[in-house]
Amino acid sequence: MSITAQRFTVTRASGLLGAEVSGLDWRRGIDDATLAALRDTWLEHGVLFLRDAALPAADFLAFAARFGTPVEYPFVRGLDGFPQITPVIKEPHERVNFGGVWHSDTAYLDRPPMATMLIAREVPAAGGDTLFADCRAAYEALSPGLRATLDTLRAINSSKKADASKTREDRQKERGAVTNADVLEATHPVVRTHPETGRKALYVNLGHTTRFDGWTEAESKPLLDVLFAHITRPEFTCRFHWTPGAIALWDNRSVQHYPVNDYHGLRREMHRVTLLGDVPV
Repeated sequence: MSITAQRFTVTRASGLLGAEVSGLDWRRGIDDATLAALRDTWLEHGVLFLRDAALPAADFLAFAARFGTPVEYPFVRGLDGFPQITPVIKEPHERVNFGGVWHSDTAYLDRPPMATMLIAREVPAAGGDTLFADCRAAYEALSPGLRATLDTLRAINSSKKADASKTREDRQKERGAVTNADVLEATHPVVRTHPETGRKALYVNLGHTTRFDGWTEAESKPLLDVLFAHITRPEFTCRFHWTPGAIALWDNRSVQHYPVNDYHGLRREMHRVTLLGDVPV
């Protein structure tokens, strides 16, 4: 491979979060130097948007694997021949979308994914955007007193809470599941430290976090509700409009996302790869 990085342009998606990269020559291939520059950009901005990739399944999986180790999603089997690629589909007759709530991917695992890479295969002409929220900026905007309190807490995350994948029952009927467990749960710090950048981020989410460890759900709810609303304040978010072949890569250690469900009667198909993470600290 060439050791000379491709030149590309980085355009901020918002004041705090997200960056769209343009100018990549996908036909030439992404050399190691270019990949290193992309990774640095991703770590800085939290989520990276890449247009016009249109990578077939094998190439998409190979590209994701250069950022980390692909792992299977526990509740829906992947594509035939590519078990680490999860189809994320909403059919025209369905009213509820897959993952249609603010969440951090599979926070109910002991080792939640480091990152998620999503590629658009079929998108509606309008609608179907995805919102992202910067949990680093949200943490840093809290008062010193609240930060000090949250730094000491841990929280319970469950796969059954709010069910971040309400259409997964339909997908399970079609494709089956990897795990036999009905419910998966894990306890993680409420504030996690990023292992690569050292920045702290809030690590509770509406889709999975049920309560603080040692607290009841009733006791936990008022503070959790404050944090859920705080994380998704407009100044911490950005919005991505999908086009066929576009890729989003988000840092699951510091970013949450929300797929907007505003395209009833239309079909949307995305393919997702999640990358192995570590135990949050």
